[in-house]
Amino acid sequence: MASSTEPETDQQPASATDPGGAPPPAPPRPGLLRRLLHRRPVQVVLSLFLVFLTWLGFSIGGALLAPGNDSDVARVAEWARDHHLGPVVTGLEAAQYKMDPPKVGGRPTIALTPGGLPPIASSAVASAENKHSDAPALAPINPAPLVSPAGDPLPGEGAWHVIGSSRGIPSVLSAMLRPDSEHTSYLAAVVSMDQRLTRFQLHPGTDDPGPDNWGVPPNIPADARAGLLASFNGGFKVAEAQGGFYLNGVTHGTLRDGAGSLVFYKDGHTAVGSWGDEVSMTPDVVGVRQNLRLIVDHGTVPEDVDHNVESGWGLTIGGKFFVWRSGVGVTEDGRLVYAYGPALSVRTLADLLHQAGCVQAMQLDINPAWMSYNYYQSGSDPANPVPTKLLPDQERPADRYFEPTSRDFTAVYAR
Repeated sequence: MASSTEPETDQQPASATDPGGAPPPAPPRPGLLRRLLHRRPVQVVLSLFLVFLTWLGFSIGGALLAPGNDSDVARVAEWARDHHLGPVVTGLEAAQYKMDPPKVGGRPTIALTPGGLPPIASSAVASAENKHSDAPALAPINPAPLVSPAGDPLPGEGAWHVIGSSRGIPSVLSAMLRPDSEHTSYLAAVVSMDQRLTRFQLHPGTDDPGPDNWGVPPNIPADARAGLLASFNGGFKVAEAQGGFYLNGVTHGTLRDGAGSLVFYKDGHTAVGSWGDEVSMTPDVVGVRQNLRLIVDHGTVPEDVDHNVESGWGLTIGGKFFVWRSGVGVTEDGRLVYAYGPALSVRTLADLLHQAGCVQAMQLDINPAWMSYNYYQSGSDPANPVPTKLLPDQERPADRYFEPTSRDFTAVYAR
């Protein structure tokens, strides 16, 4: 039999319905990810997550781009605390503190004289300077040198230096000293401000206490710098200060009886005391900054400053005792005293203020991002003074308050 001459390629494939033929291969099945993306519940979850990421980007971006010179780390930390992520921030801070705790022992690496200034002038020198002024002569107040809590003093430790003058009379003095016998490589600074020669202005912050009709800007504008002597930080965020913030008839929070209060008056002087006891609302009050309770009361440091440090005196870094702290108080002769520094406990801060003569004193803010004491040197242009950090290792820049700032602060002027 003759073989077929038709090529095999001319043979037709069996139909899919032909029971004698093989079925065609099945189309490829979609991958797991693609199948999930086609499910309605997954699409809803992804849409919500995209909305969340968009909100998160705008929210954090707004915090990072807000006015002022807060560091990015401080801005993100404040954003997190404001959005109920405080435990996360505290945990990260605790880990950081554990890796780099305050050093024990050693000697300070910064000078004990601010800007290389000489010790305080004698009364004779101050009186001689005052002869060039048309104002009546005032005898300068020369506080006694401070005693180093660390033991044998270093050269210049505890000595007062003039960092501001009014009418040719020393009106703002500073002293530096080690805060205790353990953390001997750190210096704390104490400032004495003569209220006969200075006046004080409370300023709000853009975020805390926040926008309102305060009548005062959240910075020291260029046209308000003539006669500027110094500036220093305020207290905790109002929601955490266990008290309120009052300025020119507007209140955020609640002015609470018993709260430690820095009070500002129409004539420019200040007072510190327990609200409702030593200080209270009067027609002459223009500002009140409350923060926790007194750490010096009627000339005595209360025993409970060592108790419940984290819950009673603020969420320090990791709840630790020795961190950057600041405080303010008044003396029997009416001076306003400010103290701050690293590696301070509530007790050592209170002891510094008490030793400087305070009969009433309160803690202000804590932790490095918020500490500032700056003094200003008039130079050749008194209307444009040059800012200088009192402690060179403070985190914030010396011109911090020339820009809008997120936290409240106090400006100090010559009378």
